[in-house]
Amino acid sequence: MTPQRLEPMPGDWQRALAVVAHPDDLEYGAAAAVAEWTDGGREVVYLLANRGEAGIDTLPPEECAPVREREQRASAAVVGVRTVEFLDHRDGVIEYGTGLRRDIAAAIRRHRPELVVTLNHRDTWGGAAWNTPDHRAVGRATLDAVADAGNRWIFPELGEQGLQPWGGVRWTAVAGSDRPTHAVDATAGLERSVRSLMEHGTYIEALTQEDPERYCRTFLTGMVEAAAEQFGGRPAVTFEVFAH
Repeated sequence: MTPQRLEPMPGDWQRALAVVAHPDDLEYGAAAAVAEWTDGGREVVYLLANRGEAGIDTLPPEECAPVREREQRASAAVVGVRTVEFLDHRDGVIEYGTGLRRDIAAAIRRHRPELVVTLNHRDTWGGAAWNTPDHRAVGRATLDAVADAGNRWIFPELGEQGLQPWGGVRWTAVAGSDRPTHAVDATAGLERSVRSLMEHGTYIEALTQEDPERYCRTFLTGMVEAAAEQFGGRPAVTFEVFAH
């Protein structure tokens, strides 16, 4: 059976907001697309729900958080992202709910993106591995917060804080989905995506004994090449796109 062909991502936008749970979530796949977008003169802002403070077993959270924040800012800079914000929800125990939706809706109103990017919100990674609670909660809350941001009667306190409704989001793109519909050519951005992931050196060294560059390059190259069959033979970052 021939795999479904992926469509190119919409290109008629100028501002994007990428919302994920942890430092490194965007680097495990989406950063090559971000590099392509910023190269084209588009603005991309990163919003992270936490600082990844529970992600390294050998580092207490109070020591881990500032390290991972620094690594995330350096990682973002590699692919042309200048603004990185953190919400300070607790790593590992983020709960889906109105508080999380409100925080994300506030960021959407603040940055007024046309494109919102998030990470796989479903229970599993393609049915092969269980997804984490933080990924599921943040992904789902992001999808819902797009509508929240445009409705003045949901979270009216945001309007009182000067954050007026923003209904200008045209698409939400979910990275890491097992139901992709669109893709971005990763040819130009792949090398920078490898360097971007390598900036998470403290995390990667705790994660694997493999050489960090080999680990990052093998993972990211394998991912984008696996998508090539559905994208005209070109290495690609895939997204499931919801239009609004």
